[in-house]
Amino acid sequence: MADRYLNFTGTAPGRFLTRKLGLPQPSALRRWSAEHPYLEGELLHLTAGASPHGAELTEIFARTGLTSTPNPTHPTAVVLDATGISDTPGLAEVHAALHPVVRSVAENGRVVVLGAPVSPSDHHQAAAQQALEGFVRSLGKELGRGRTASLVRMGSAGAAESTLRFLLSPRSAYVSGQVIEVGEADPTTSIDWDRPLSGRTALVTGAARGIGEAVAEVLARDGAHVVVLDVPSAQQDLVRVADRLKGTALPLDITADDAGERMAAALADRGGLDILIHNAGITRDRKLANMAADRWNAVLDVNLTSVLRTTDALLKSGTLKRGGRVVATASIAGIAGNVGQTNYGASKAGIIGLVRALAPGALAEYGVTVNAVAPGFIETKMTAAVPLFIREAGRRMNSLGQGGLPVDVAETTAWLAGDASGGVNGSVIRVCGQSLLGS
Repeated sequence: MADRYLNFTGTAPGRFLTRKLGLPQPSALRRWSAEHPYLEGELLHLTAGASPHGAELTEIFARTGLTSTPNPTHPTAVVLDATGISDTPGLAEVHAALHPVVRSVAENGRVVVLGAPVSPSDHHQAAAQQALEGFVRSLGKELGRGRTASLVRMGSAGAAESTLRFLLSPRSAYVSGQVIEVGEADPTTSIDWDRPLSGRTALVTGAARGIGEAVAEVLARDGAHVVVLDVPSAQQDLVRVADRLKGTALPLDITADDAGERMAAALADRGGLDILIHNAGITRDRKLANMAADRWNAVLDVNLTSVLRTTDALLKSGTLKRGGRVVATASIAGIAGNVGQTNYGASKAGIIGLVRALAPGALAEYGVTVNAVAPGFIETKMTAAVPLFIREAGRRMNSLGQGGLPVDVAETTAWLAGDASGGVNGSVIRVCGQSLLGS
């Protein structure tokens, strides 16, 4: 559904009127396209404190499509390396570095702050590094004009390359105010960054339409063979998606007790599975006082219980191969709650619990990472049916002043699914334009 307010503010009369009335002035976001796969423009690399990562970061930035320039007039991206900040006086260097340049960042630009892992044994370092989180979240709410801010906590630049390339690209257009932890990871070699999922098999649940279809499309664009799964009643749409993406359709009710075993059997001919995307989900909204048990149970069964059951089955059977990726779909509703969605909020908060608890063990035992995306207001057929004033509130109550698109969730999912993203594990990444609720 078209965002008429966003279109109006893009006109000269719209800008004038909304500025006079003090109304939000969102900028049209620049997303990935085959013609413009990079942000393009100039990158300003700054440092606060001493850093051991300078040379390696310079090499990474050279591969992003941006041009590193000492004194750009309107940088497309500003990266501040604050990994060397170890006490609160050092935070003055953060202010000194960004204060002179933050206004000049180009429309749809990026500000990325690099931090170090918080030390549990040095409370001065911990205080200074944790301060960066509040700083970045606040900055993201100040930038406007489609610009975003993110914090990456990294131990090594090499393990963070996939994350930095994502944040410094059009693929991250609707991701802002996020803190991304990047741990150590096995080095990856010979990555084709244009098709980083080549040779991989990915299974996407709930893929007949909406966000699931967009996820399958982006994974296929990045080189994966996609197995698209949805309920048998959606088989016609499912086959259409599979045929368009040269993938495989798997009509299956994921709430069935043997769904995991049937998924494993369907994947046997492909030698197993590299990427498991849990996207399937339903809503059955009612206030708790009016919610019948069947509405509660249906949402929990589809959105949470089936995810637990099938993930366990695919891990234990070895279908999900070593080096694999699991990405589940949570929601802002699972973080901040939502009126009439106690069942949905519970199921999506449960996904977050699953990710955080399973991730360390899955990596240690199976070599598999487990992460989640948490969408905010995304423009879909479901949100198009929401009453006008509620829909407008959902669109505007974030730092970017607009709803996201299914492709925004898909791009974030594809980044987490990549081989080079092995350093990101147990994370919940909000794809919400930095919603004012819960972030």
